[in-house]
Amino acid sequence: MPIVNRIAEFADDMKVWRQTLHKMPELGFQLPKTAAYVADRLREIGVDALHTGIAETGMVALIHGAKPGPTVGLRADMDALPILETTGADYASETPGQMHACGHDGHTTMLLGAARYLAETRNFAGTVALIFQPAEEDGGGAGVMVDAGIMDQFDIRQVFALHTLPGKPLGTFHTTPGPIMAAVDTFDITITGQGGHGAYPHQTVDPIPAALSLGQAIPTIVSRNVPAADAAVISLTEIHTGTAENIVPETVRMGGTIRTFSEDVRQLIRDRMTALGQGAAASFGVAVQVDLIESYPATVNHSVETAFAADVAGEVGVDVVTDHPKEMGAEDFAYMLNTRPGCYLYLGQGDGPALHNPGFDFNDEAAPYGASFFARVVERALPMEG
Repeated sequence: MPIVNRIAEFADDMKVWRQTLHKMPELGFQLPKTAAYVADRLREIGVDALHTGIAETGMVALIHGAKPGPTVGLRADMDALPILETTGADYASETPGQMHACGHDGHTTMLLGAARYLAETRNFAGTVALIFQPAEEDGGGAGVMVDAGIMDQFDIRQVFALHTLPGKPLGTFHTTPGPIMAAVDTFDITITGQGGHGAYPHQTVDPIPAALSLGQAIPTIVSRNVPAADAAVISLTEIHTGTAENIVPETVRMGGTIRTFSEDVRQLIRDRMTALGQGAAASFGVAVQVDLIESYPATVNHSVETAFAADVAGEVGVDVVTDHPKEMGAEDFAYMLNTRPGCYLYLGQGDGPALHNPGFDFNDEAAPYGASFFARVVERALPMEG
């Protein structure tokens, strides 16, 4: 069995931790029950220091090895999603309308499992910083923790993270050097004309034709402005206007998301959306306000650390894929990778419902693989003989 033997021995304890966390999902930065449970487990494990209240409910626990040396960071996210669970599990969410539909209960458990092993063995020269983070799904908790100074405060030199991946074989690891997940921005466009009676449109300034024109033009940014070799997605997902069939509305509001991997392409799309808004305003005699809201940057793996992580994964996993295709989803671990070298990997958990699906459930059989990976990253990055 490729996983670490000692971690396999307490796999049942990890299952209890994970299913307990699954029962009590919490959202965003407000994770008091989750944080308290994790802190209690870390104290039982015997970490050397526990710093709580970072980014409200985040925490960093430190375990020192048998010899001094640098610090490696391992990150797990703890927050859930506003989804009504349909798994029917006997440990299903006890909070209606909230559930762990993205496996963060499993991520937290895997890091706790690694912590238990590392606190017992301490077969490394240096320190491991265990980063338990709130608000990955909404709020950019990783960025808030970085802004709080954790990288400098704990002198973290490298940082690694795992995310469960349904649909891939259990125990397989998937990653790639360079961009692995996209940057995401949102846009909110307000078109303002002059409302009036539907029988007398000549007495109005109708914002709907401007919205229709702009809605058709926005997708052409990717097809006609972005180089074909550069991936980008613009999704217009909201159009709101009108109150009755015989009223020309005063305003139209449109919104959606932009996903890119390159900062140059990201800026190009922003510039083109602004220009299209100005063009629609001039063409239709309306006022157009284009608000672009920057969110998570692209998640970009560092090549040296990715090769190292893949090598470690090969020790504990069933298989390692090192050319995983870039994903258009976003991940706030990007903020940590922007400040320190590191790698983000996926861990296959077998067949089952997709992430963010109300029927999703983390596969407890995957936890020993993830915990073993985290543990071996520390032992390999901080070798005793070094």
